Amino acid sequence: MRSRRPWLRRVSVTAVSATALVALAAPAEATPAAATPTTATTALPAAPAAPSAPLALAADVDYDTWQRDCQAVMDQALPYVRQRIADARPGEKQAIVLDIDNTALETDFGFSFPQPANDPVLQVARYAEERGVDLFFVTARPGIIEAPTEWNLDHAGYESSGLYVRGFLDLFRNVAEYKTAQRVDIERKGYTIIANIGNSATDLSGGHAERTFKLPDYDGQLS
Repeated sequence: MRSRRPWLRRVSVTAVSATALVALAAPAEATPAAATPTTATTALPAAPAAPSAPLALAADVDYDTWQRDCQAVMDQALPYVRQRIADARPGEKQAIVLDIDNTALETDFGFSFPQPANDPVLQVARYAEERGVDLFFVTARPGIIEAPTEWNLDHAGYESSGLYVRGFLDLFRNVAEYKTAQRVDIERKGYTIIANIGNSATDLSGGHAERTFKLPDYDGQLS
């Protein structure tokens, strides 16, 4: 049974200083949990709301519990994604946006670099990608670790069409606003974002996605 361990004790990235990871990478993703708005398409009935995350703190949650909670959310996401792909408009370019830490990758439960994929999320992502949906990753990780992050996503089995990391000026920007701006950029490239998946309110607020799916963060205890 895996227990939660702080990410920075586990990640080993060649040519990236520990000081940069501590100062820049860790704090930005963590945020208290908040209600997440869901925007449904007019063509599709609204799907059931994702189950509320358990009230237990992350320190009290083991890996198997976290995986069950993630699977419960993805069990709701997959039918929606399946239907939305089937209902694609002629010429529509569909995209899914994913957060990275404790969403696409097992950050707080991963024991080493490269971090493994969060399997419930990977399965939905692969289903969509195999049917022509592009995957974009929007993270609050700083640009200094862009290369190892991109390699890690590829190694974990994701086919990325784009990775958005924070530039220097973005480090001083509200994380939610930064992430919303990246989704706007994806839309400007001609994509319809059919789903936005993350574990924090900052991943999902701000609109510019037809549907949002929130994974557990246990009252803000997971980054």
